[in-house]
Amino acid sequence: MAGKRLKKANATVDRNKFYALDEAVQSVKGNATAKFDETVEIAMNLGIDPRHADQMVRGMVQLPNGTGKTVRVAVFARGAKADEALAAGAELVGAEDLADKIQAGEMNFDRCIATPDMMALVGRLGKVLGPRGLMPNPKLGTVTMNVGEAVKSAKGGSVEFRAEKTGIVHAGVGKASFSQEALAENIKAFVGAINRAKPTGAKGTYIEKVSLSSSMGPGLKLDVAALVASISA
Repeated sequence: MAGKRLKKANATVDRNKFYALDEAVQSVKGNATAKFDETVEIAMNLGIDPRHADQMVRGMVQLPNGTGKTVRVAVFARGAKADEALAAGAELVGAEDLADKIQAGEMNFDRCIATPDMMALVGRLGKVLGPRGLMPNPKLGTVTMNVGEAVKSAKGGSVEFRAEKTGIVHAGVGKASFSQEALAENIKAFVGAINRAKPTGAKGTYIEKVSLSSSMGPGLKLDVAALVASISA
């Protein structure tokens, strides 16, 4: 059944065409016919070599319409800051007790935040948190005294991005059930953040290719020049 569905969806996509954003979003939404609310995903090929420190692309972007995904947040904090994190909706808050849980393999969270004074403790968990991309980082706003805002931001639709070794950045930018306008706004916000994160060492064409798809649907190539022009307008 899934094969038939994909075949039908593929028939609606022109592999040689570079789509305008609105047309691409409409097509992706139309082809998201799985029995669950598919995630709309963006993939960007960048003209960088992330093996060089001056060409790394990494950061955080707040999507104006959220991700449509429930984000579970863990916070390393004590005292009033722990209370602030709980009040903002964090699922797991603690210090040594939270570190012990993580060491024991309890990793049922999607974002990890810490106050600066907790980083000596958190640093010991680098081998566990690092490979999963969960290590708090001041550049991403996840090492902060403003834990309440950081928790709200994580739950409200902030998305972390990081270029892979091949120079590709990909992320979920919403759900197929979102309106066309909401998805287009999220995509522009994401592409804008990548554009602003252009590293000093990047030479030549920075954003080379952009494609859009849903979890189970075919990918569409976007018209990069038009897309970049729309975020600069």
